[in-house]
Amino acid sequence: MSIRIGQSLPDVEIKVVVDGRIEAARTGALFAGRKAVLFAVPGAFTPTCSEKHLPGYVRQHEAFRARGVAVYCLAVNDAYVMQAWAAAQQVPSGLLLLADGSAGFTRALGLELDGDAYGMGLRARRFALYADDGVVRQLHVEAPGEFRVSSAEAMLAVLGD
Repeated sequence: MSIRIGQSLPDVEIKVVVDGRIEAARTGALFAGRKAVLFAVPGAFTPTCSEKHLPGYVRQHEAFRARGVAVYCLAVNDAYVMQAWAAAQQVPSGLLLLADGSAGFTRALGLELDGDAYGMGLRARRFALYADDGVVRQLHVEAPGEFRVSSAEAMLAVLGD
């Protein structure tokens, strides 16, 4: 069962890429006391994720920051892949990449995707959510093969000014 609006995000240990460094963190601490957008991609370095999804949030990062909203990108990839992807995509300081290598956070959210047919194994579904102090206030999960409701522009539109 997928996480729903009004529920608290699960507290799971995860690796985070912060300014090019890999750090251990707990999701509970990452979301506590702040407004945040969490968007998930099926995989670092994959076409839509690298050409559209993450670049949109990189371009719009200042617009989120101006609204007082932190931005986190989640993928079921190891921390070293996420670190390399952050460097390749020139991810700005403050936009954190969450490496969910064993999919613990993704499974706890109930937003996993079986990518076996594509040779990818277990991955995160493409989604974006808005949380305030760790409580989900907006949740937008993409239909298979789509990229609309989880884009940076779509999330800015639902957040308003």
